[in-house]
Amino acid sequence: MANTIYQTKSTVTGGRNGKVQSEDGVLNLELRIPKEMGGPGGSYTNPEQLFSAGYAACFDSALNFVALQQKIKLTGTRVTATVGLEKADTGFKLAVALDVAISGIPREQAQQLLETAHQVCPYSNALRNNVDVKLTLLEEEY
Repeated sequence: MANTIYQTKSTVTGGRNGKVQSEDGVLNLELRIPKEMGGPGGSYTNPEQLFSAGYAACFDSALNFVALQQKIKLTGTRVTATVGLEKADTGFKLAVALDVAISGIPREQAQQLLETAHQVCPYSNALRNNVDVKLTLLEEEY
């Protein structure tokens, strides 16, 4: 990791029915299996929620980074990441969809920005050729 500009660590004890804590203690959450997966559910988080939150934040940042690099002025962006867990031949796999609203530029330019951000975002790069990510540019403005 010679070129690392930032890293962090989180530790989980108890798996999906346990606890996750970041090394600095800012993230300190109880985990539970959702009811849909046969667990207790409740007011707890799970790995898919954490992943969707991270991906949405990262992708939104990538959009704004690319816009800044291209000197494009945006009036707003919003990213909703949907992460699903599906059965696969060898266990389980993720299914991901990103719904993106971009305001302040023409739709064609927004679509290009969306596609460029997908090439820049570290989450997108990590998933490429392994997890299908459906990108949708929303009609509404943010």
